Amino acid sequence: MSGTTVEVPSVLKERPTLEVGDSFCFACGPDRACFNTCCADVNIILTPLDVLGLSRRLGMATSDFLTAHTVRLETKDLQLPVVALKMSEAEGRPCPFVGPGGCTVYDDRPWACRMYPVGMALPPARAGEDPRPQFFLFEDDFCEGRRGAGAWTVEQWRRDQGVLEREELESGFRALVGHPWFIGGRRLDEGRTEMFFTACYDLDRFRSFVFESSFLDRFILDQELVGKLENDDLELLQLAFRWLRFALFGEPTLTVRSHRPSPRRRT
Repeated sequence: MSGTTVEVPSVLKERPTLEVGDSFCFACGPDRACFNTCCADVNIILTPLDVLGLSRRLGMATSDFLTAHTVRLETKDLQLPVVALKMSEAEGRPCPFVGPGGCTVYDDRPWACRMYPVGMALPPARAGEDPRPQFFLFEDDFCEGRRGAGAWTVEQWRRDQGVLEREELESGFRALVGHPWFIGGRRLDEGRTEMFFTACYDLDRFRSFVFESSFLDRFILDQELVGKLENDDLELLQLAFRWLRFALFGEPTLTVRSHRPSPRRRT
């Protein structure tokens, strides 16, 4: 890892480490006595794509989903806002989206659920160095899946669970949280922290900002892209990541108009 020390979250300390090509056994299903046990009393941090996918699955605006189903937290070092899935208040604190037959939102399950039993940690930002993830293996005593016959490498598992394609869509988010601007302990002020939270997690609110503020008059955007932003959530999420790099770090990821046209209105 080029001498880089990974700051390992406490939940991953003492866990066996894995390289991308290392193999492990895991197979899960309703035939396991432990089925659904891992879906209770657990901290599940949601990525921007997780929030978007779950809110759309439930037919909710992102603001409403965040209020009803998440708890807002901050990362320890950078104090960036993150959101965790709110567990049910029922006995055992189960995930609100798990039923007797398993996950009721399986196709839109969070990144952390897709990764299990693999965990991942990223090193802090370093100038001129691309962060290389470190992988870990959960070996929970209750889990019978790890004694299954299925043999996977980390790469095979991530591909099978749809993690790689989702991470590609969220590469802009990882570039934000791992940005060299944070080297030396710099942190965002309150206003920019709220900008980060809105653009990353509350996409419907960000859409209103794009169309109801002077955003489209200030920045030069391809008209085909503007037409997509009304309804294409993934295009809007990519724009949000680009805008944050411009607004937070002063990168030329957007082009400012030299002369602003007359203000437009959303129709």
